[in-house]
Amino acid sequence: MILTVGNTKGGVGKTTLALNLAIARARAGRDVWLIDGDRQATISTALAIRVEAGQLPAIATAQYFDGPTLRAQVTLQSRKFDDVVIDVGGRDSSALRAALGLSDALLIPFQPRSIDVWALADISNLVEEIRSIGKELPAYAVLNQADIQGSDNKDAAAAMADFPGITFLDAPVRRRKSFANAAGEGRSVLEHMPADAKAIAEVEALVLAVFNTQI
Repeated sequence: MILTVGNTKGGVGKTTLALNLAIARARAGRDVWLIDGDRQATISTALAIRVEAGQLPAIATAQYFDGPTLRAQVTLQSRKFDDVVIDVGGRDSSALRAALGLSDALLIPFQPRSIDVWALADISNLVEEIRSIGKELPAYAVLNQADIQGSDNKDAAAAMADFPGITFLDAPVRRRKSFANAAGEGRSVLEHMPADAKAIAEVEALVLAVFNTQI
């Protein structure tokens, strides 16, 4: 499966989710390739820290910041892996468009804030553009960095009704310090110590929602 974690809006936590999903699949015995398509190269930095720490399982990675290179390399190499996870920057770029053209699914993280919900219109339009040329592209949205309490999560989920081409996954990932701490060590919350049981449960629920949908 080729999964793109992307949004045309930045700051929604794409990289953290991509890292956690890729590591979760690798821990389940899958051969995973995690592609850094964001010029900030945060994924590459996290995985370099992971290698230095000797953390297993190892995750194969590569950097492709432009669309033609990403398209060519994923086309050539993706069959060597069970799962490919592509993290792309928060804007409409050639890398994002190339990734969408190759992917079996798109995961769109968004925060429960009005500006993030409004921005879903841009990625929704891009998804429809990709579909208009004959590409089947299932698109799923998930609340990321969601509030621990309050009504904003529910309101944001309800707003998804305005985007019928995107399926809302009821598997929110909440704003927890353990996610940032783990990512800073090149780890998933599944590996981080001390363990955060709530964060672990959220990642496991998201993995089940994303990958079982595609099986």
